[in-house]
Amino acid sequence: MKDNKVLLVRRAIDPGKGLWTNPGGYIEQHEPIEQTVVREVLEESGVSAMVKEVVAIRDLPRDIHNLYVAFSMEYIEGEPCPDGMEVDAAGFFSLQEIEHMNVAGFTRWLVDVAFHGKNQGLIVDQNPIVPLTGYSLFRVSTHL
Repeated sequence: MKDNKVLLVRRAIDPGKGLWTNPGGYIEQHEPIEQTVVREVLEESGVSAMVKEVVAIRDLPRDIHNLYVAFSMEYIEGEPCPDGMEVDAAGFFSLQEIEHMNVAGFTRWLVDVAFHGKNQGLIVDQNPIVPLTGYSLFRVSTHL
């Protein structure tokens, strides 16, 4: 989010060619998920952002089971610029603008979460009670 607008990118390839979606992608081997999110947002949109919290999970059971983890992020810097390979357009859009765009269904749901979510999501546990090196741990904040 930036100035009450959400970052979206338009897919230049399938799946979802021509649809506006949130930036995202696959986790590389041995890459912590929060680094994946930062990397994918930067690669697809040219925007630097920092992970704040997990706000939603989508479970898609099928032959290759997919689990999608959605994060809210804090904008750091950069103007949206598509990568020209996976994405052919990028920008920050208001809820009113999004209503008239060809937005993917899951992304519409995430936009609703972004604009209307009332609770703090799961945050990175910086100091777990047990040292679990190499893990990405997220928990409900103890500082409400």
